[in-house]
Amino acid sequence: MAVAGAMASSAALPLSHRHLSVEIRAFPPKVSGFRPRRRFPRLHSGRRSGARATAAALDSEPETRVLHNDSSDLDLFACPICYGPLIRKGPAGLNLAAIYRSGFKCQQCNKSYSSKDVYLDLTVTSGTTEYNEFKPARTELFRSPLVSFLYERGWRQNFNRSGFPGRDEEFQMAQDYFKPVAGGLLVDVSCGSGLFSRKFATSGTYSSVVALDFSENMLRQCYEFFKQDDILSTANLALVRADISRLPFASGSVDAIHAGAALHCWPSPSNAVAEISRVLRSGGVFVATTFLSSPLNTPFPLESSRPLRQLFGQVTNTYAFFTEKEIEDLCKSCGLTNYTSKVQRAFIMFSAQKP
Repeated sequence: MAVAGAMASSAALPLSHRHLSVEIRAFPPKVSGFRPRRRFPRLHSGRRSGARATAAALDSEPETRVLHNDSSDLDLFACPICYGPLIRKGPAGLNLAAIYRSGFKCQQCNKSYSSKDVYLDLTVTSGTTEYNEFKPARTELFRSPLVSFLYERGWRQNFNRSGFPGRDEEFQMAQDYFKPVAGGLLVDVSCGSGLFSRKFATSGTYSSVVALDFSENMLRQCYEFFKQDDILSTANLALVRADISRLPFASGSVDAIHAGAALHCWPSPSNAVAEISRVLRSGGVFVATTFLSSPLNTPFPLESSRPLRQLFGQVTNTYAFFTEKEIEDLCKSCGLTNYTSKVQRAFIMFSAQKP
């Protein structure tokens, strides 16, 4: 009953704009000559083995081996410290079972990375035993087990009160923007509980999908949802913990990046978008949604968020909301072009491309 009460109170969002105003701009043009990198075979709908098969694969996997530099796996992840290539020791493949059994080591700085719990930890502080650091309240909030549990159980669904169309329509809108890079690698940054990661991975549109978040508990919740879908057990899908301002990918290696309802939570949106621009390859597409700024615009209204505010403190005033002009200016300043957007009340979905 207490969880249900918290769910109801935390889920409500304000109607920050009472009139409906939709602005639609043209999709970005398809990039001539664009050829996404197909590092992994596409997922076929017939590949259904279930969570039990995944567990069996973990138990029966043969002794690990070292993959050489020409392996398709090695040009995917990079060291978040020096951005050098990682040597992978373990079974091949970009799937939950293979990555769980693998270890990674940077060729340049000798830093080692391994799967912790159910995700691969590629943060700078991975492996530290004494050092701890905390992000701003708007980031730390989503590391809470309670918020991670509630996110798809009432929290996210009520974003429509601020103009969000809903996950099915938002997914299709994003898919339309990503058409020029179909068949490539997609990274769902700040993936949360994997709401859109699951849709991207089962769509058959992308060669592989990386679900990436800074929150350990969001990634654990993400994994719990993955286990409920047989297709995702063997999909080309990875769970990675990483800092949005220090993405663990080589420059120019990613075809598509999605960030759903996340930009306002990032500690430094400018550093994050700069990193996104760095890892996108030429012609790559960035698509994101967020809340536009307004006096009443906050995902946590005063009365309905009272239980959460008692638990987490005054986080409601720490979010970074921007005008559309500011978002467009940020994308341009980070080297992205072909900015387009769709606006509905406080909701905005925008897209930009790497030239």
